Amino acid sequence: MNETGNGERLAELRTHAQDIYLAGVKAADPAAAVRRALRIKGDQVSILMSPGDAVSDIRSDGWKAVHPIAIGKAAKAMALAVAELLPEALFQGGGVIVTNHENAASGESIPGFDLIGAGHPLPDDEGLQGAQQVMEIAGRAKEGELVLVLVSGGGSALLPAPVPPITLAEKIATTDLLLGCGADIVQMNCVRKHISALKGGGLARVASPASLHALILSDVIGDDLSAIASGPTVPDATSFAEAIGILEDGGVWARVPESVKQRLTDGRDGRIEETPKPGDAIFQQTGASLIGSNGMSLSAAEAMAKQLGFETRIASDALCGEAQDAADFLLKEALSAKPQSDRPLALLAGGETTVTLRGDGRGGRNQELALAFAMKAADRGLHGIWSFLSGGTDGRDGPTDAAGGLVDPSSLQRLAAAGGNVSALLANNDSYQALQLSDGLLKPGATGTNVADLQVLLLEG
Repeated sequence: MNETGNGERLAELRTHAQDIYLAGVKAADPAAAVRRALRIKGDQVSILMSPGDAVSDIRSDGWKAVHPIAIGKAAKAMALAVAELLPEALFQGGGVIVTNHENAASGESIPGFDLIGAGHPLPDDEGLQGAQQVMEIAGRAKEGELVLVLVSGGGSALLPAPVPPITLAEKIATTDLLLGCGADIVQMNCVRKHISALKGGGLARVASPASLHALILSDVIGDDLSAIASGPTVPDATSFAEAIGILEDGGVWARVPESVKQRLTDGRDGRIEETPKPGDAIFQQTGASLIGSNGMSLSAAEAMAKQLGFETRIASDALCGEAQDAADFLLKEALSAKPQSDRPLALLAGGETTVTLRGDGRGGRNQELALAFAMKAADRGLHGIWSFLSGGTDGRDGPTDAAGGLVDPSSLQRLAAAGGNVSALLANNDSYQALQLSDGLLKPGATGTNVADLQVLLLEG
């Protein structure tokens, strides 16, 4: 193939990579996911327990009223679907949406719902007010009625409900201590669940004896329901004693606010009730349906790649760790790939990587992953025509207006021609500038959903 033909095919691969990524994003459309999960017949509401399966169990208890609560970055879209679907006899308003300030400010209000913009990733007073309204709605639901909870990513920060006398400032201070001592997300959630009125099954406790069902859009790899938004509607298997142990092992117990110390020690010593555990009677009337996830989006991306004529393989359905290490892994997969046909190959992945900040540049984990892949591919000789995309399904990567990056064999040439130094920019965590100079920023705009990240590597020749 001549140079002109190579250029045309390279442009085509870049377009295909974006089409495959967008198919994954579309599969996580929050409103569509809610519509797939709910079945309305007259004044009767039924819920598909596993809407992604060909055959699904159905929950339908003849509820007399439905009280919807939407929490998270996708809360508005999920609530809009519910407002359109629920019959007036069951839903006469009184719902609430708690989402991040940016999403709350965009678009129109949803009929029948109060809309509250709250802080993310740092909780704020508006989120505290939202949590109080959520508890009021769930608390007034009666036996024979349904509390329908719409959960999406970001719910943990958006819905802070510290148990009095713990203040929001004291809860934030405790979270900061956990971050500073290197606690992982599981450890952080364990502590936060034990100082919150809603996390760790707390919302299910507030709603009892009414029925409760959660429609969940997962941003957690592995889809652990107790981790998504810190599990407000599901049992908590952790304990007060474990929470104290985490703070002690991290060397920060002495600096924890006194109100937090008191609650945790009272819980450990049996003076206050534990978070609701598996088998608790309150969960006899609760249920949950996973209606969207990174795995579902990865499957949709795979289907699109096959439709476009690619031989497809899933390189990883749980890509994590440092973005640059993930680039090494994907490059190794590409270099060792042996197509089983004469078709071009699509290597796909899903997950959520991290970046250790060593510089003061601008970017995000997906942009850094894409830039690192381009540099490593050049260093290690990935031959042929290829295109690589890494993008966040929410349309935003780090503190930027890009979702990620899109690179190919000529990306570094374009970068150098524009006066950029890939090694220096990568070392400064300045992937945004590097990709901007090389025409590699992925900018689909806000997608209204969030199921972590997708990677698409297309190889030919």
